[in-house]
Amino acid sequence: MLIVNVKENESIDKALKRFKKKFEKTGVLKELRSRTAFEKPSVTRRNQIIRAAYREQMRLSETKV
Repeated sequence: MLIVNVKENESIDKALKRFKKKFEKTGVLKELRSRTAFEKPSVTRRNQIIRAAYREQMRLSETKV
């Protein structure tokens, strides 16, 4: 259970933003989406490799500019 203490004179928007950030870090939503449909381990590995290659390509193109 996530707890976000609202500080004095802090807007609800800021507190909500902190809550959303904490919630995103826990990875609950990502886990829920991944469990909706079964994905074979080979497909998972392939997607991880594709994502890693994309990130590497973006990193290389960023350093060239």
